[in-house]
Amino acid sequence: MEYWYTDERSRRRYPGDPRRWRGDDGAPLTVAARPGLRPEDVDTGVRSLWRYRAALPGDLRPVSLGEGCTPLVPQVWGGTDVRFKLEWFSPTGSFKDRGSSVMVSALAGAGVRELLEDSSGNGGSSVAAYSTAAGIAATVLAPEGTSPAKVLQTRAYGAVVELVPGTRDDTAAEAVRRSDRTTYASHNWHPFFLQGTKTLAYELWEDLGFRAPDAVVTVAGAGSIVLGCDLGFGELLEAGSIAKRPRLLVAQPRNCSPVDAAFHDREPPPFAPTVAEGTAIRRPVRLPEVVAAIRRSGGDTAAIEEDAIAAAARRLASLGLYAEPTSATAAAAIDVFRARGAIRPGETTVVVLTGSGLKAADKLRELIG
Repeated sequence: MEYWYTDERSRRRYPGDPRRWRGDDGAPLTVAARPGLRPEDVDTGVRSLWRYRAALPGDLRPVSLGEGCTPLVPQVWGGTDVRFKLEWFSPTGSFKDRGSSVMVSALAGAGVRELLEDSSGNGGSSVAAYSTAAGIAATVLAPEGTSPAKVLQTRAYGAVVELVPGTRDDTAAEAVRRSDRTTYASHNWHPFFLQGTKTLAYELWEDLGFRAPDAVVTVAGAGSIVLGCDLGFGELLEAGSIAKRPRLLVAQPRNCSPVDAAFHDREPPPFAPTVAEGTAIRRPVRLPEVVAAIRRSGGDTAAIEEDAIAAAARRLASLGLYAEPTSATAAAAIDVFRARGAIRPGETTVVVLTGSGLKAADKLRELIG
């Protein structure tokens, strides 16, 4: 099935090629919008995100570990009815498995035998798992301060892990420097990764009886959930399968909040370490596209203080939900968005919990004791 990449900044188009990860001028690329699905297009005999295969580009042979089909759990948070989407039920413990499954499937189909990834933890362990499942040798660059549990998990899958001194952005820069010598399978850059994360939108649509939620609350670092929801709900809207897009309500830790600053047209506060390590990306490569997606949905952003993130992690645990601090950032934002009127009584609000607390035991030990 033929597909194209588009550069949303220049409107330039490129033939679809899984080995290409950016445009000739260095801009990020997106797979051109696909036809959206109708309920009858869902392959209900498949219990993974590949039940939405008809919405994915190319003739892919799935590299699957059973990702997707995660629980959607009703709960009351501060008097507000919400539904928590437990993405840590994915095989490696985070939502990143959606993108990794589709991206690695495309790369394996193109004959790739070695790849390079950079990550603060969850993306690296996810790409490592799917690479080994596909018989691809993976090298993962990670910041030297990455949680030991995430480094261990990545190495357990057989990947070579190299810890890079400095910040998350220093790690990304090192990966880009090496990208001319190997296949760069970046979960922040590669167009096929977003094709995987867009299945979250399709899955929520099916979870809710083939209708869209009114609002989706999520945390953002590079913004792949935001962009995936924008793609997926946009395709469903174009197909007439939903009446409107849900509002995308996006949380970041105040200590690293470039998306929030750009959305509200202000300078970001000085960077400081955050317990939500998965979000510590000072310069997201798709920042303009993330902001545009939030605006297109009629959404909003919020910057969350460290003590509020810690309190939300403890509060989630008291409900039986053991979330890593990055995920707890989204839960902490529920109160903020409700106070602003972005979360409204009587509506359907989904809160995406992106990763398991088992991945960040050292951080949670500090927060919970």
